[in-house]
Amino acid sequence: MPTSAIPTRHYLILGRDAAGTAERRAVARPAHLARLEALRAEGRLVLAGPLPARDGVPPAEGGAQGSLIVAAFEDLAAARAWAEADPYVAAGVYAAVEVLPFQPVLP
Repeated sequence: MPTSAIPTRHYLILGRDAAGTAERRAVARPAHLARLEALRAEGRLVLAGPLPARDGVPPAEGGAQGSLIVAAFEDLAAARAWAEADPYVAAGVYAAVEVLPFQPVLP
């Protein structure tokens, strides 16, 4: 595939935070966001965001239970490799990461 082509396969990346990792999350967040910005600049990011720990309370105030990312990758192996290289993984924020094929339908 040419390097300028945007992959058309989408994947859902679900990272689940380990207990007591709010401080590590805050430290690793700039590097985590930089990787997401790179995906966005390449036209590959569909959406991304934290999963608040408490309904109606922003993660900055009530903590997060994880993160969800939907993005385009060449294949499942590439999506998994990208997810495993996330700064939240390296910092021990995520207790588990799941990568699943995703089929966008709407909007």
